[in-house]
Amino acid sequence: MEHSSQQWDKTLRPPAVAGSFYPDDRKALARLVDRLLIAAQSNLVHEKISKFPKALIVPHAGYRYSGEVAASAYATLQKISEQIARVILIGPAHRVSIRGMGITGADYFASPLGRIPVDTESVKKCVENLQYLSVNNQAHQEEHSLETQLPFLQRCLGRFRLVPIVVGSATPEQAEQCLEFLWGGDETLILISSDLSHFLPYQEATRIDESTSKAIVNLNPDAIGYDNACGQIGVRGLLRVARRRDMHVRQLDVRNSGDTSGRKDQVVGYGSYAFYDA
Repeated sequence: MEHSSQQWDKTLRPPAVAGSFYPDDRKALARLVDRLLIAAQSNLVHEKISKFPKALIVPHAGYRYSGEVAASAYATLQKISEQIARVILIGPAHRVSIRGMGITGADYFASPLGRIPVDTESVKKCVENLQYLSVNNQAHQEEHSLETQLPFLQRCLGRFRLVPIVVGSATPEQAEQCLEFLWGGDETLILISSDLSHFLPYQEATRIDESTSKAIVNLNPDAIGYDNACGQIGVRGLLRVARRRDMHVRQLDVRNSGDTSGRKDQVVGYGSYAFYDA
């Protein structure tokens, strides 16, 4: 497949939600992320988690709401941070309606902590081999589900390249195929960005999120629907891969905005999960 030079020119996807979802000051952001990670790592030491994950599911709200939950996932990478050279980051499209999946045409993604190089070779191979996936810079321009993960990755890992993908009207089977295509070895981390239930009363949200978490831990993608998680296509795709590969899952943290911000009349659920090879 031929691609115009415009698509592959060196471009930068700048931060879109710095200053709202997380601090836009470099030093303040680094301090916040480090504080969240240190607290999460101390919890992991207490629980004596020794295995290293191949894949993570993480939330993507503002850090005041979901930062602690997200940090519980990223803290599991501490001992393999230098090993990871490529991150496959998949999250739902919130701002732009897209068919299938949208991958970036940019060469770099940025946060206030600096630039992250895109794995342009993987991007080209995806576009050439996966018909439901195409370059869509507009879908990435203001999308927070991917951007909120970048500062955590920058503070956790050494040098790595990013493959950022937003999911629109794709199917779980397509997400599964995309993940298998990009799976790689120990150098590749799979990262699925998703919140859980949205804008429900606290007790109802807790009940639904417990059901969703049970489906994730039991590798049951068919038990997860549209109302269970905003990134449910990516989640279900990962569960399909994990079930076939006989992986096991550890639930790291499940809370909602009523737990982290106080208001309980309409809450959003957040969960972090780690996937381990058999």
